[in-house]
Amino acid sequence: MIENQKIRPAQVIGPLGEPLTIDSLPPPNTTRWVVRRKAEVVAAVNGGLLTIDEVCERYSLTLEEFASWQRAVDRSGMQGLRVTRIQHYRDLYERQLKY
Repeated sequence: MIENQKIRPAQVIGPLGEPLTIDSLPPPNTTRWVVRRKAEVVAAVNGGLLTIDEVCERYSLTLEEFASWQRAVDRSGMQGLRVTRIQHYRDLYERQLKY
């Protein structure tokens, strides 16, 4: 994460390998968060396109909500962002930690 960088990239690589720019990110009034949109926002922060504070303000997210998206992507990739499978991936991750 490039939190304090003054010069930001014009684009970063998105979760599906496509270039992401500020204009191609989900609109600020997004209310339906599908996996792809969540992953794009996480990729934008990880690539330095936006800061965490900017994302939370732009999309009216809490820090905890965004952090959960980042953890899900780090642990399980884009599939970890699927709401219907959260418990499955959480259990899988906890089992992996035990062994």
